[in-house]
Amino acid sequence: MNQDVLKGNWTQLKGKIRQQWGKLTADDVERIKGDRDLLIGKLQEHYGRTREQAESDLERWLEAEESEERVDRRSRP
Repeated sequence: MNQDVLKGNWTQLKGKIRQQWGKLTADDVERIKGDRDLLIGKLQEHYGRTREQAESDLERWLEAEESEERVDRRSRP
């Protein structure tokens, strides 16, 4: 998922992001506003991950979300 898609879907994703990474505060999520670099920085800060680890965690999660969304769209009548 690229930066534009993350920003474009931020409203829908932010609740799921808080579920996935519960250490992120509501203020964190409001400040991030879909900015991938800010999100990665907050994951590093709250979870003690390296930048590479945080990027990998985020990419895996986003790919899973995209996959789930595609399956949901296919199963709708």
